Amino acid sequence: MHVVGVIAEYNPFHQGHAYQLRSIRERFHDDVAIVAVMSGSFTQRGEAAVLDKWRRADLAVRGGCPLVLELPFLFACRSAQDFARGGVRLLQGLGCVDTLAFGAESPDLAPLMEAARVIDAPETQAALHEALRAGASYAKALTAILQTESGLASDLLRQPNNILAIEYIRAIYELGLDLGF
Repeated sequence: MHVVGVIAEYNPFHQGHAYQLRSIRERFHDDVAIVAVMSGSFTQRGEAAVLDKWRRADLAVRGGCPLVLELPFLFACRSAQDFARGGVRLLQGLGCVDTLAFGAESPDLAPLMEAARVIDAPETQAALHEALRAGASYAKALTAILQTESGLASDLLRQPNNILAIEYIRAIYELGLDLGF
């Protein structure tokens, strides 16, 4: 059996989430167990969730995800990087997850993987720290550096699911996991 992890907020659980879970089951021909790591009472943006965590978890279970675990508040209400790292670490700690599934605005995984690789390169980090010291915002500085260093599209980092996808990939690389996408 293949075990797939999903990191989500399900705020609220909707047809796009149901589609993702159906797609996972179709990809692995129903020989799959899906584990969701879900934020609790508050979302990544620090807002109270539309529905309480028990109701959202119940909707996820009814939607095809048999196991829903809570992402601790410490990770759930922080930056995309912390949200992703916390979720990936929790899935890693289970010791049985083979694949991480996530949605992104980009239909192609290659630029997301390239962005993750470039962001963590020492020369990118040095340029980023220099730009931040000069007063640039993190988002503007990183977008400019990625465009200059790798020619990646500027809108790649303006789309929230792409940003999370890049952070999931970075977390997987950082932890040295053999976790497919």
